[in-house]
Amino acid sequence: MRQRIEELLGAPVGQVRAVGASHGTRHLVATLADGREAFIKDTGGGQHAGELAAEAAGLRWLAEAGGVPVPEVIAHDENLLVTEMLPPGSPTSAAARAFGTGLARTHAAGSAGFGAPWPGYLAGLPLPNGSAEQAGAEWGEWYRDARLVPYIRIARDNGGLPSGDARLVEEVAARAGELGGPPEPPARIHGDLWAGNVLWSGGRGWLIDPAAHGGHRETDLAMLALFGAPYLDEILAAYDERAPLADGWRGRVPLHQLHPLLVHACLYGAAYAPRLREAARAALGA
Repeated sequence: MRQRIEELLGAPVGQVRAVGASHGTRHLVATLADGREAFIKDTGGGQHAGELAAEAAGLRWLAEAGGVPVPEVIAHDENLLVTEMLPPGSPTSAAARAFGTGLARTHAAGSAGFGAPWPGYLAGLPLPNGSAEQAGAEWGEWYRDARLVPYIRIARDNGGLPSGDARLVEEVAARAGELGGPPEPPARIHGDLWAGNVLWSGGRGWLIDPAAHGGHRETDLAMLALFGAPYLDEILAAYDERAPLADGWRGRVPLHQLHPLLVHACLYGAAYAPRLREAARAALGA
């Protein structure tokens, strides 16, 4: 492993140690020649050769926004991604407010259209990104075709979504245009912004592990709420002060949560069917 990293970096490295794994990807930490520590993801030549390239592209794209900070991408190839190692910290109210303000700036940087010019991945699953040049596309149609319908099929086929629940989610998908609220331009979003993908370090929140693309800004906020981000009220208040949200946005949270819940049903089976059913009913009710 050390040799592989040295070949990628073109420089010697010191100690390399394993620190975990997720969705078939090993996580390591290495000491670089300049004394810094780097965080490394290793797919081991897994089935999704473009997954790390997509993550690197997403990190760099988010960094260009000048909003919430992201770790520096040091190097990558098909099987390795080397990024800046951030020392762990703890969230605070002040850091949460700064994160909310920064996230509004990131979103405001915008996108050429919905999707991205690179193939997407989310938790090891392919993520249809379409063309970033579809600037005239309506978000509801794009969300239906690129985020709901493909995962309804996967979850239904693998037993994660019973047929009755699948029909309910399909009804939401068919009405996504009318349920999605006022039209908004494509935002530059993280795309998988659950609480575990906000790293608190140095008194700030950092974006990690993105599935970045042009999307709806309410999607990131709904993801923060899905599994309980710390200081969520402070994040949302600071965000709304910087970039006021459209009327009725709270009622649209379940609509935006349907996609990540579908992904969980694809990965983990029918245990997520009740939450999917509840979110679909809430989306239709709103």
